[in-house]
Amino acid sequence: MNTFGQFFRVSIFGESHGALVGVLVDGCPAGMALAAADFTNDLQRRQSGAKGTTARREADIPDIVSGVYNGYTTGAPIAILFANGDARPADYERFRHTPRPGHADFTASQKWSRFNDLRGSGHFSGRLTVALVAAGVIAKKLIAPVAVAAELTEAGGCAHIAAAVEKAVAANDSIGGVVTCSAKNIPAGWGSPFFNSVESLLSHLIFSIPGIKAVEFGAGFEAARMCGSEHNDAFISAGGATRTNHAGGVNGGITNGNELRFRVAVKPTASIARQQTTLNMQTGQPEAFSVHGRHDACIALRVPVIVEAATAIVLADLAQARKNDTIEN
Repeated sequence: MNTFGQFFRVSIFGESHGALVGVLVDGCPAGMALAAADFTNDLQRRQSGAKGTTARREADIPDIVSGVYNGYTTGAPIAILFANGDARPADYERFRHTPRPGHADFTASQKWSRFNDLRGSGHFSGRLTVALVAAGVIAKKLIAPVAVAAELTEAGGCAHIAAAVEKAVAANDSIGGVVTCSAKNIPAGWGSPFFNSVESLLSHLIFSIPGIKAVEFGAGFEAARMCGSEHNDAFISAGGATRTNHAGGVNGGITNGNELRFRVAVKPTASIARQQTTLNMQTGQPEAFSVHGRHDACIALRVPVIVEAATAIVLADLAQARKNDTIEN
């Protein structure tokens, strides 16, 4: 399915090299100021242009076609469209029989019996994250004063990100990275135990971002190496503030009033110019294979704003759910 959320619902549609991609946001209350200019900063942060990013350049001008009137949300679903103007669909026809290693080419063909759109990975493409970013802009406005921020803290296992990217580009290869995200000013009490825990919902949407392979909250995997006396966060105020934050701002699936903190692992881009081997599905024979075209050597460079958007979307849904709680503690 292509929809996420219970009270703040986000649906995405479109293909990488089709006419457009878009997003439908339902559950935004009426009366919130919203204009195309509000999307500019985050959309520009997602765009390519830096060393190690694709040469494909889309204008990413949001066309708000419903849900906003005279500069304010109406309470109706908000639909936003993004035209694809720099598409080269012919570049992808060769992948019909020679799927890219590490890519969704093979699984997409299996799931949809080869009726899937091959052009730029179709609906599987990172191109659709422009829709997530747009929904995230709306969510960020809705959850204020909660503030979400993410940054790329390492690439290719190195804190010197620019140097790591240069090395990958020179080798016709790709690298992954680690994105650290935090959210401040979240009240205690958002979320639920088990299936709608903060970690469950965040992980659900974060893993929907193409290329994400791991998420860890607070101390994460390091918690497995700690004693309880080390990992436990001692309370220092009646409001729930703690001396440390190994829990990452969540206990029992519910926000505890401290800063929400988690890290995300982004895999190396599958499409690389360096020669590999793949199987030709027509002949059944392995063959030399390389990808020449417009692809990111380090997609992680563009991921932080997408992680912010996904986080804000989840928090907007949790905030609305909190308003619908029947019992106040």
